[in-house]
Amino acid sequence: MTVAQARPGGERRGSAALLAVCSGYFMVILDVTVISVAVPVIGRDLSASLTGVQWVTDGYTLVLAGFLLTGGALGDRLGNRRVFCAGVAVFTAASAACALAPDTSFLVSARLVEGLGAALIVPGSLALLQQAYPEPAARSRAFGLWGSMAGIAASAGPLLGGALVSTIGWRWVFLVNLPVGAACLALTLRHVAPSPRRADRPLDWPAQCAVVAAIALLTASLNEAGRRGWTDPAVLAGLALAVLAAMAFGVREGLARSPALPPGLLRARAMSGGAAIGLLFNFAFYGMVFTASLEFQRERGYSAFETGLALFPALAMTMFASVLSGRLAARTGDRPLVVTGMLVAALGLAGWAAAGPDPGYALLIAPMMAAGFGTSFALTGSTTTVMGAVPAGYAGTASALFNTTRQIGSATGVALGGSLLASATDPSAGLRVSMAMGAAAYVTAAALAWGCVPKR
Repeated sequence: MTVAQARPGGERRGSAALLAVCSGYFMVILDVTVISVAVPVIGRDLSASLTGVQWVTDGYTLVLAGFLLTGGALGDRLGNRRVFCAGVAVFTAASAACALAPDTSFLVSARLVEGLGAALIVPGSLALLQQAYPEPAARSRAFGLWGSMAGIAASAGPLLGGALVSTIGWRWVFLVNLPVGAACLALTLRHVAPSPRRADRPLDWPAQCAVVAAIALLTASLNEAGRRGWTDPAVLAGLALAVLAAMAFGVREGLARSPALPPGLLRARAMSGGAAIGLLFNFAFYGMVFTASLEFQRERGYSAFETGLALFPALAMTMFASVLSGRLAARTGDRPLVVTGMLVAALGLAGWAAAGPDPGYALLIAPMMAAGFGTSFALTGSTTTVMGAVPAGYAGTASALFNTTRQIGSATGVALGGSLLASATDPSAGLRVSMAMGAAAYVTAAALAWGCVPKR
C-alpha cells in the first residue's frame, strides 16, 4: 500500500496517479498507430515525396527507440517524475507543432521532437508505477492496466485516425494530444509523488551516444529492409554501422566507472530473459498486424478504415487480457501466465499459417484474437519480471531496456514481414511463412519464460 493510499482519500489519489501515468503512455502508443491512415492524406495535402511521407512515420519510431535508454538513465539520475513531466510537455508542444506544420520538412522535424518526448515518457511511466505500488499484487494490477493502454491505443488508433481524417482533417490527429497531454501533466504534478534523485550517478555521455547510434541505425536499417530488401547496400551499411556502434558501446561500458547498463543487471536471468521475451512477442505480434494490414488492403481491397475494423478483434483482446493477467498474477505467479499466453498466441498464428492460401475472414478472427490475447496476457508478467529484477535506483534503466528490446522486436517483425510479402511470388505464401515465423517466436518466448520468469 502506498503512503497516499493509507491516508483518507488515498485510493482516489492512487487512481489519479495511475490514470496520469497511463495516459502519458497511451499518447505515445496512439501516435504510432493513428498516423497510419492519415499519411496518404498528409502526403497529398503537403505535396510530400514518398521519402517525406515515410519519415513522417519512421522518424517518430526511430527517435523513440534510439533515446529510450537515455530517457531511462536521465530518469534515474534526475528523478523519474521530473523527466516524465518534461517528456509530456515536449510531446504535447511537438504535437501542436505537427498540427500547424506548413510543409513536410517542418512536420518531420516536429515528429522527431515528438519521438524524443515519447522516449522520456515511456521509461518513467513504468518506473513511477513501480514507485507508487510497492506491494506485488497491486503492482501487477497496475502493470496490467499499463499494458492495456497499449491495446486500447493500438486498436483506437486506426479507427480514430480514419474518423478524424474523413471528417475534420488530418491535423486533428495531432491536436487530440493537446488536452490529453495537459490533463496528464496536471494529474502527474498533483497526484504522483516526487521520485528519488541519484545526482551522484554521472551520465556516461559517450556510452549514451553509442547506444543511441546503434539502436537508431538498427531501427532505420530494419525499416528500410522491409522496403528495399535485405541485400540493399544502404541496408547492409546501416546494419554494419549499428554493429560497430554496439561494439563501441560495449567497449565503453567496460571502461566506465558508472556504466549506463551495469553488467550485473544484464547477468540477471530475469532481466535479460524478460527483455528477450519482450523482443520475441513484439516481433510476432506487430509482424502479424503489419502483414495482415497489407494483405487486407492489397489483396482484399479493404479501405484503411475497414482494415482497422478487420484488425480490431486482435487489438481489442489486448485490453481484456492485460487487465485479467494483472488480477490473476497474485494467485498464480507470473510464470504460468507468460507461458500460457505465449502458447495461446503461438496456436493462433500457427492456425493462420495452416488456414490455406485464401481463407475467409471469419476463419481469421480466432487466430487474431488468440495472438492479441496471448501477447497481452504475457505482457504483465514479463514486465513484472524485468522491473522486479533491479534495485529501485535503476528502475528507469530497466524500463528503458525492456521497451527498447520491444521496439527492436516490432521493427524486425515489420521489416521481415514486409520482405516476405515483397519477395514471394505468391503473397499469400509469404503471409503464411510470416505467420509461421511468428508462431515459432512465441514458442521460443514460452521456453524462455519457463526458465527465466520466477514462479512467484
